[in-house]
Amino acid sequence: MKKILLSFVAALMMFGSRADEGMWIPSLIGKNYEEMLRLGLKLSKEDLYDINHSSLKDAILQFGGGCTAEMISGNGLLLTNHHCGYDAIATLSTVERNLLDNGFWAHNLNEELPAQGVTALFLQRMEDITDQVKAALGNATGEEFSKKFEAISKEIEEKYAEKGKYVANVRSFFNGNQFFLIIYKRYTDVRLVGTPPKSLGKYGGDTDNWMWPRHTSDFSMFRVYADENNQPKPYSATNVPYHPKKYLPISIRGEREGDYAMIFGYPGRTNRYEVSYGVDLAVNVTNPSIVACRDLRLGIMRRHMDMNKGTYLQLTSLYSRIANYWKYFIGQTEQLKRLNVVEKKMKNEDDFSKWERENNIDVGLLGNFAKIYADYRPYAKHSVYYSEGFRASAVARVAGALKPLYDAYERNSTRKTKMSEDTVKKFVDQARMAYRANMKEFDPGTEKDMLAEMTELYYNNVPKEQLPDIYAKVIFKKGKSDSKATYTNYANYIFTNSFLIDSNKFNAFCKAPSFEKLKKDAAFQYAYSFVSNYSKNYQPKIEAFSIKKADLSREYMRQLMQEKKYRNMYPDANSTMRITYGKVAGYEPQDAVHYNYFTTLDGLIAKYKPGSDEFDAPKELITLYNMKDYGRYADRDGTIHTCFMTTNDITGGNSGSPVMNAYGELTGAAFDGNWEAMSGDIAFDKKYKRTIVCDIRYILFLIDKMGHANNLIQEMDIRE
Repeated sequence: MKKILLSFVAALMMFGSRADEGMWIPSLIGKNYEEMLRLGLKLSKEDLYDINHSSLKDAILQFGGGCTAEMISGNGLLLTNHHCGYDAIATLSTVERNLLDNGFWAHNLNEELPAQGVTALFLQRMEDITDQVKAALGNATGEEFSKKFEAISKEIEEKYAEKGKYVANVRSFFNGNQFFLIIYKRYTDVRLVGTPPKSLGKYGGDTDNWMWPRHTSDFSMFRVYADENNQPKPYSATNVPYHPKKYLPISIRGEREGDYAMIFGYPGRTNRYEVSYGVDLAVNVTNPSIVACRDLRLGIMRRHMDMNKGTYLQLTSLYSRIANYWKYFIGQTEQLKRLNVVEKKMKNEDDFSKWERENNIDVGLLGNFAKIYADYRPYAKHSVYYSEGFRASAVARVAGALKPLYDAYERNSTRKTKMSEDTVKKFVDQARMAYRANMKEFDPGTEKDMLAEMTELYYNNVPKEQLPDIYAKVIFKKGKSDSKATYTNYANYIFTNSFLIDSNKFNAFCKAPSFEKLKKDAAFQYAYSFVSNYSKNYQPKIEAFSIKKADLSREYMRQLMQEKKYRNMYPDANSTMRITYGKVAGYEPQDAVHYNYFTTLDGLIAKYKPGSDEFDAPKELITLYNMKDYGRYADRDGTIHTCFMTTNDITGGNSGSPVMNAYGELTGAAFDGNWEAMSGDIAFDKKYKRTIVCDIRYILFLIDKMGHANNLIQEMDIRE
């Protein structure tokens, strides 16, 4: 009897530590409510999502277009991740006033700094419009489907945007089997309030990224401003703090293993209904190609960033974004292999085919998938090297943007006609926009090496018969294909024979554009060869594959939903608001190894390496640690908990998402996933999947004790 009881308890513990799959649509959360109650939720469905009254969804916003944030006071104060605010912080930094390295705390509203380009998007409501959209689509497939969907989306969005009052999006769910209209308000006056030094905000750097244990204080704070009526208004000195319908109270009671955990946020993209052929391509072709390009790109950038602080500040945000997903694709490939995801997908597809036969459905879906992937595979590597290799160069991107102007000149030359001034101006204005967008990342030394080494990498990896003609016509006339000097000399040649390298020369060209001058430009000749080769010979094949795949995926999903009609299914993430729920839990990454669910400041100090780029820490923190001056933010055991883990289901875009307890109180900010579950965007793993969270008590400790920003502490609703 005792053995039976112990086995039962062990089974309960195992079940309780499993990850909780699902990114659920808030307006439909009623389907999951009983399960949420069973796990410990103490709120009503209306507390979670209500279009008529304030609810938790009103405290959550999409931050900067790619992250999540949460309101934590009635005066527009928000919390998000440090890496979400990184670009804004770096942009506001100078060598003389380096907010990124030194941290920053505004001790009153007048000290807060405008974060140009940062937006705050607040969800107003979601509405299922599937019937309306499907009526407009009819039986359309392929390009016709895309055109009709674009047309009906534009019509609906223009109607509900109310001439710019709202942002209206029509979004597709379940691969085009369900459609929602989503209404937002966008606020553009967002100001930096506080950030810890980069040494803490990125503590552990690339080494600890996607890893546990973790000690990163990945948070930053901003404030949303509005006009006197609480409505969106561009930056103005007369604007006042935004007053949200809802903001989150904060709990410093501390989390315990098994406690209920809930996350609201804007997860970016998952592809969990991908077929085995797509996973196999990712593992063996696309992911390794992305990693190779980014590995080289990061090495080039790091060399130049280490040599010059100004270059470091200029490129650090871009470097951080590239590095994050460089390691992500390494981890995803490793875990897809370790978990035998291709084989498991194939088994599921066999079961699906059996269901088709049993239900007299014979459309040959999986056979059609096999064919389109086989046809696409020879060009998949080229597609990656074009986007990740050729387009890694800022000069290449800007030069490529001049191709429409060149094509227009060429057409008129053939016809022996003259282009109108308006047409010339249109293309020149497009080039100016591309120049402004891309050349902010232009550092001459970095760019010259990027051109040389990426051109060499492209040649060595793309099938020879697919290469652009610039290699044979120009590059190899300057040396051998296996000589690094060949590519270095060619990059030098571009830099001395292009008006794109000098902004004054570029502006002079824009004022008096010339077909002859454009044709002779070395950077344009380089880019034109790559872009023309790709757009003429390979882009049509890639687009045809995408269109066919979209049609097959839509039908496959329709049938899957029919096959699993008694199962509560969730759609793939698509940057719309979702709810996930689970528990606080550790895990066992391998035999005989157990990871506790939290880390402490003791662990940070154990990793501390003075002067290290990844594991240094401010002297103020070391002093506070030595004095054990933790205030009310210490755990019951007397330590500062830095991070903890939950079983929630998240992905990119959830960065900055609030982690809440059973009462809807903020307990931390989600910022990462764990290495053993990096297959999660394609295949969710219930055993290993974890969300890594920065403990709110550590955040408050740094704001209070290091930042001395008691003004911020006082405006929050902190519950002990």
